[in-house]
Amino acid sequence: MAAIRFGLIQRYLRPYRRTVLLGIAALVVVNLLSVTIPLMVRGVIDDLQDGFTYNDVLRQAALIIALATAMGAVRLISRMLVFGVGRQVEANLKQQIFDHMLRQEPGWVQSTGSGEVISRATSDVENVRRLLGFAVLSLTNTVLAYALTLPAMLAIDPWLSLAAVGLYPLMLVTVRLFGGRMMRQQRRQQEALAQLSDLIQEDLSGISAIKIYGQERTERAAFEQRNRRYRDDALQLARTRSTLFPLLEGISSISLLLLLALGSGQLESGRLSIGDLVALILYVERLVFPTALLGFTLNTFQTGQVSLERVEDLLRRQPRIESPAVPQAMPVRQGAQAAAVEARNLCLRYPDAERNTLEGVSFQLKPGELVALVGPVGCGKTTLARALGRMVEVPAGQLYLDGVDVTALELPVLRRQVALVPQEGYLFTATLADNLRYGEPDASQEQVQRSAEEARLASDVRGFPDGYGTLVGERGITLSGGQRQRTALGRALLVEAPLLVLDDALASVDNNTAADILRSIRGQQDRTILMISHQLSAAAACDRILVLDEGRLVQQGHHSELVQQSGTYRRLWEREQAEEQLRKAA
Repeated sequence: MAAIRFGLIQRYLRPYRRTVLLGIAALVVVNLLSVTIPLMVRGVIDDLQDGFTYNDVLRQAALIIALATAMGAVRLISRMLVFGVGRQVEANLKQQIFDHMLRQEPGWVQSTGSGEVISRATSDVENVRRLLGFAVLSLTNTVLAYALTLPAMLAIDPWLSLAAVGLYPLMLVTVRLFGGRMMRQQRRQQEALAQLSDLIQEDLSGISAIKIYGQERTERAAFEQRNRRYRDDALQLARTRSTLFPLLEGISSISLLLLLALGSGQLESGRLSIGDLVALILYVERLVFPTALLGFTLNTFQTGQVSLERVEDLLRRQPRIESPAVPQAMPVRQGAQAAAVEARNLCLRYPDAERNTLEGVSFQLKPGELVALVGPVGCGKTTLARALGRMVEVPAGQLYLDGVDVTALELPVLRRQVALVPQEGYLFTATLADNLRYGEPDASQEQVQRSAEEARLASDVRGFPDGYGTLVGERGITLSGGQRQRTALGRALLVEAPLLVLDDALASVDNNTAADILRSIRGQQDRTILMISHQLSAAAACDRILVLDEGRLVQQGHHSELVQQSGTYRRLWEREQAEEQLRKAA
């Protein structure tokens, strides 16, 4: 597994190989200068013992300052180069994940959960960025620091050098122990903050329900509980940090004291000069930071590898619904012509379902027809509507649009032919005009207004303070249910697709407005309309009615024919009439 992960790291860094090599070269220069400067300081101190002049000291000091300045500049360049690679990988990876998610079928996204997907696209990608930026830089710097500094120390005094760095493994172990705890505590703190943010967002969205039911005290208590948990997690993390860093400083101080104690004896015996001792002190202090950072680096490296695997798992997931390798073209229509639809023994089953949702469904929709699809709840009506745009997987050779198998068409081509209006039309936080032109971003204001007229939304818009520039709140919360549905319908009408599918899209619209809308769109001969509805009075006005029951097409015909036949449709009709009588009596 480790080899595979290193292979992944190399694959992510390969496009930036030149930048990474430049960054490593800069680190080599930094570490060479870090080794050179203490040696120069040693030379100056020892030369002072031999009667060095004041001007000579100034020249040496100026040279040391120049080298230290150059070292700082080169270090900054190395950090910018390597950290920049991490940032570029992060941006590219987020774009890649977003593009990949847009290719997935809606069912998988909904079943996986947005929280899991967002976690991989944010937290895991950030861990990958730290792995490819901070961890690579830190590991390289640590290796170079020890590889260049230790030989210089051993050349001055081997036993004194080994005694000075002998406590550094203890520093590494301490960081490893505390580093893992800090990462767990930081993760808990982030989770607590996320839960706190979720509660705030949910309460702001549902503020009306909170007010209606007088649950301010309940929500206040819930916020207090989550806020207290976040505070406690933050305090635990702060205590761990407050314990770790003094420990590291203490180990470093002990190492320095040990060096001074042993070095004093070496000075007295004449085996070590003052310049040698000062150089060793500078080298020991130089190794403190890379050693302490190595523990954090190893934790970051491990976490980053796990996150890299999680991101790769997501990117390896192939969508069930894809365009064919060799797509077929749609037949050329003469002018504005409606679509023809045919289902041939259509059978559909959702992944992990025990039985088919649709079983052997066969029907035809002629160009320009207005056909209703009715049936009991859960009989497969919405599944059939989604199948027309391949929002669910459709077996080959079972569903045709203008005589072409829908599985043989490119998905963008197919979905330009089918305008699906769901019962809960999703609206974006944008202006009303932008929501209407979502399917046609370049549509003119005149086209937007015409689609609103067709959806019988224009009269409502005239009452809005900013008209079509009115900002629609999150999920269209500032609009009524009927206005949201008519906005979604207007969006579909603006696309001018030859097949319009209304999936109970007028359920929140009053009967008179719904009938008016149907008369408006029925007069358009360039559309075939499939209307799914629980309102059989609206279905009665359609050219034909398809009746589904338990996934099978059990009846089809005109309303006047179906009410005369015993079966599903007449039971539904009689139930609706009885409910209407009860409403009138009430």
